[in-house]
Amino acid sequence: MPTTAPESQHVLVLNCGSSSLKFAIIDANDGHEIISGLAERLGAKAPSIKYKFNGAKTVIDLAANQAHAEAINTLVSLIKDHNLDEHLIAVGHRVVHGGEHFTKSVLINEDVINGITKASSLAPLHGHANLLGISSAQASFIGLPQVAVFDTAFHQTMDEVAYLYALPYKLYTDYGVRRYGMHGTSHYYVAGQTAKLLNQPIEKSNFISAHLGNGCSVTAIKNGKSVDTSMGLTPLAGIVMGTRSGDIDPGLFNFLTTQLSYNAQQIDNLLNQESGLLGISELSNDCRTIEEAAVAGHKQARLALDIFCYRLAKQIAAYMVPLQRLDALIFTGGIGENSDIIRENVINQLAFLGFSCNQKSNLDARFGNQGIISSANTSPKAVVMPTNEEWVIALDAANIVKEL
Repeated sequence: MPTTAPESQHVLVLNCGSSSLKFAIIDANDGHEIISGLAERLGAKAPSIKYKFNGAKTVIDLAANQAHAEAINTLVSLIKDHNLDEHLIAVGHRVVHGGEHFTKSVLINEDVINGITKASSLAPLHGHANLLGISSAQASFIGLPQVAVFDTAFHQTMDEVAYLYALPYKLYTDYGVRRYGMHGTSHYYVAGQTAKLLNQPIEKSNFISAHLGNGCSVTAIKNGKSVDTSMGLTPLAGIVMGTRSGDIDPGLFNFLTTQLSYNAQQIDNLLNQESGLLGISELSNDCRTIEEAAVAGHKQARLALDIFCYRLAKQIAAYMVPLQRLDALIFTGGIGENSDIIRENVINQLAFLGFSCNQKSNLDARFGNQGIISSANTSPKAVVMPTNEEWVIALDAANIVKEL
């Protein structure tokens, strides 16, 4: 990851979801969070903003149905009330989909807006929210540089054998139908940090990075660059996730429409919101809840965990094909950083690659702690590395502003 940034300058980082807005002011030099928070249930009956400043947590209730623009206006007032606007040098936006056009972070202008708008059709829920966040921030922070940091950019180093689908070629040339991948900012960050932990240059490092949360993706990183990744045209593809199915037989679409009379929206809801851990367990999409239920004897909770771990282990093993040699398997994201149960299960299934789990190290590497969790004499290593996408966004924004 970049190591330079304008001295003692702060970046407001915005991550807009369809009904939420995650924000933080980050010191780009060291990743320190000056203020951070979450606006949630935007556009619903009881929206609110929860934030942490100087160690104190505060909740601000918003009026019913207030959305992104109103939330950002409240955020602006909050920033000014605490005199935090004086040192802001930029606003950094997490943008989920940049298509093929954006291979790195960029200063936002009209052409960039048009490019993001075009790519938003590939991730409609995320893209629309990202554009709302950008327009609201531009209106609220007039004259402050705005920078877009793309989830897909890190994966633009993939070769066409990895990103093309076996579909009519014109679907790619005319409409951009291909594998793009997501979570690129996270995979990029943890790969750099793991190289430092192992005291080896990132340019000579081969890693498999597993970002596990409500959304999950696995990336093969060869000599520091993404060469394959599990998410595809959209964030739905790949391994099992919290509410997303991951890979399924495309013939399911015909079955659901002809046999069960599903329409396109119902299928989209089924695969994106009703499947994954939630669908199998019929209990929850929260891994902690499912783990507790599994320990208590809940059969479907146990099954959900077993399927999740099996599909994850199978995907990791598949990425030995493009890598050939592996230095470390990296666990990150909310589940990857905290679930010792899932990590041990996956590592045990990968014993044929040389992995062996150290139970004490595995238990210690939770709740924000990084560490090597494989046995000392085994190779490759298994590593837990907390992600920090916000810091990457702040660094990229600061470095772009530095060149203005």
